[in-house]
Amino acid sequence: MPFVRRGLTAIGRVALLGILSWPLNIALFILSVLSFALTVVGLGLVLAPLVQLLVRRYADLHRTLAGRWSGIEIPRPYRPLPPKAFVGSPRRWMWLVRDPATWRDLLWLLGGAPVGLALGLIAPVLLVYGLEGVLVVPAIIAAVTDDSGYGVTWPIRNAVDVMSLPLQGALITAGALYAGPWLLWALAQYDRALLGPTHSAELSRRVDRLTETRTQVVDAQAAELRRIERDLHDGAQARIVALGMSLGMAEDLVTRDPVAAQALIAEAREASGKALAELRGLVRGIHPPVLAERGLAGGLEALALTVPLPVAVHADIDGRPPAPVESAAYFAVAEALANVVKHSRASTAWVSLSHLGGAIYITVGDDGVGGADPHAGSGLAGVERRLGAFDGSLSVDSPAGGPTVLTMELPCELSSPRISPSSATG
Repeated sequence: MPFVRRGLTAIGRVALLGILSWPLNIALFILSVLSFALTVVGLGLVLAPLVQLLVRRYADLHRTLAGRWSGIEIPRPYRPLPPKAFVGSPRRWMWLVRDPATWRDLLWLLGGAPVGLALGLIAPVLLVYGLEGVLVVPAIIAAVTDDSGYGVTWPIRNAVDVMSLPLQGALITAGALYAGPWLLWALAQYDRALLGPTHSAELSRRVDRLTETRTQVVDAQAAELRRIERDLHDGAQARIVALGMSLGMAEDLVTRDPVAAQALIAEAREASGKALAELRGLVRGIHPPVLAERGLAGGLEALALTVPLPVAVHADIDGRPPAPVESAAYFAVAEALANVVKHSRASTAWVSLSHLGGAIYITVGDDGVGGADPHAGSGLAGVERRLGAFDGSLSVDSPAGGPTVLTMELPCELSSPRISPSSATG
């Protein structure tokens, strides 16, 4: 049964964490205090960074398990290591002392010992107690009942107590199985309260991330402007110059050789068509006209038609995001779908668009081979940079063998849907 399996799994996990937290937390806390105290004789410069390295690895393990077992993500709150801060240097020691996360880790170690032990023992004790009532034959318990009227652990004074014993045990067992996941969740919440970044640290981290992404976007925009300038110079501009020359030559020949002039005019018309197509291609790469005409949902549907494999698009969005956010979302999906075509070997893909809680959520998935990695030069890093410019984020779920699911988040508010001329007049 899923209920029993889920309960037993949670009880085992919370019991493991709780029982191990008592010796490990106490030992690491004592080592931390001693290592900092030995700084007065110089040993702490070496011991404190080494001990805190162990503490942070241990805390990272709890962060990982909280995410995997309870679905509670806990970001690392530590400040970046300054340059030349090797173990044993005063710079490394001062970096640890000035980082508030160091002292929050110590507080987590100290409080986590009793909290973890208490949460880790509640469910197993209730489970064993309930199973005793269900599995142990009441007659055997009655046989060992002492003069006070109590059995081994259950009160048995008469036949009614003996008959109701299995029902009581079953209820307690079910309660323990139900409480197991909640106790595991409560332990993860305790970890998040002390192991996660504070509000000020989170704001500082976001400012640093935005500064980094803004710099990357400025560099990317500068490169894009150079590309546009190069394409205009080598493409449309050259064609327009040739168009002017052809028209000038035709003007000279129109009275002397009308046939040659007509051929030059036809050549100029063809060149003007090619120049117009190139200009439209450049404009489409800057801001696709379909976004202005049909919005993000319509733009994604049009984009899906250009992909050489079936792409299902589901949009549930009432309104329009700001134009820069709309453009960033469009091109992020375009990059993601291009990545699907190049690397996934998928037969189908899908795109979903929704707005919830002040943010746009876009999911791009495929049934390919999986194994996508944003840090492996697969094109996803560009998607991250594009989203990061608007304080957005990208999460990748791509196990080996697939499927691959990209989830993009872009904070924004929606304006009211624009009324098209046709709907306004109809």
